[in-house]
Amino acid sequence: MKIQSLSIIIVSFNTKDLLLDLLGSLKKSIKFAKKSGYFIETIVIDNNSTDSTVAELKKNFKWIKLIANSRNIGFSAASNKGILKAKGEVILLLNSDTKVSENTLVECLDYLNTEQKVGALTCRLELPNGRIDPASHRGFPTPWNSFCYFTGLEKLFARSRLFAGYHQGWKDLKEVHQIDSCSGAFMMVRQTVINKIGLLDDRFFMYGEDLDWCYRIKESGFQVIYFPQTKVIHYKGQSGRKKLPDNRIQHDLVKKIKKESKQNFYQTMKLFYQKHYIKKYPKIIYSLVLSGIWLVSKIRK
Repeated sequence: MKIQSLSIIIVSFNTKDLLLDLLGSLKKSIKFAKKSGYFIETIVIDNNSTDSTVAELKKNFKWIKLIANSRNIGFSAASNKGILKAKGEVILLLNSDTKVSENTLVECLDYLNTEQKVGALTCRLELPNGRIDPASHRGFPTPWNSFCYFTGLEKLFARSRLFAGYHQGWKDLKEVHQIDSCSGAFMMVRQTVINKIGLLDDRFFMYGEDLDWCYRIKESGFQVIYFPQTKVIHYKGQSGRKKLPDNRIQHDLVKKIKKESKQNFYQTMKLFYQKHYIKKYPKIIYSLVLSGIWLVSKIRK
């Protein structure tokens, strides 16, 4: 049965200017998609931003559906709120710090309509410098892949199947192909797949929820596809890794956010291993992995 509807889920947290730019580009892409016969709805979930995001959206963006949270509940839980309200046959997780090409929605939906085994899809997620966002093209963080990544072996042998398993650097980025995991910054998932595997795991407050979802999608027999026929620009990390400002109060606040962001990242790694790998590997391997995560978190403070 042909897909005819899409629900776009955007989580916002203190990225007002970027969000407004995104909505401007998105409006053009939605208009283009509607001409092709698709119904599109846009749901923005704001995690208690302090930059007047909610007021701006209420005033000038009547065409979106807005959910304003009274506190920051994290990316996964906020996305789930939007998914539960969504009416589309396909869900698109879309970061507020992205910019969408006019043809992006149509190209991706048309592809999903031709490939029924695809559970999740990402396009080429491109950084402002023109390079691909490495988080959008990943293998799973098995103990070996993680070891190669953190020791720098993957960087030395970027196109090696043996050493570059985490970012799968041997694959042709100009061609459509399967990957293990994409990024939640742009991730299309069929609603029928979500009904089967469940919502995002909200224990992943920030980072890792996309890895976990893709893992469950593949475990259920569906494909995760990298589709580079269209692209989205990703300005990357604007909610959690901002540059430190000159103002002392703002400086301390952003420094705190960066520290919490790093803590979330390493907690995410531990949670993923505990959830998916604890029964797949001997206890000694699991202990070494946790020790490695702890060591890296201390070195990279």
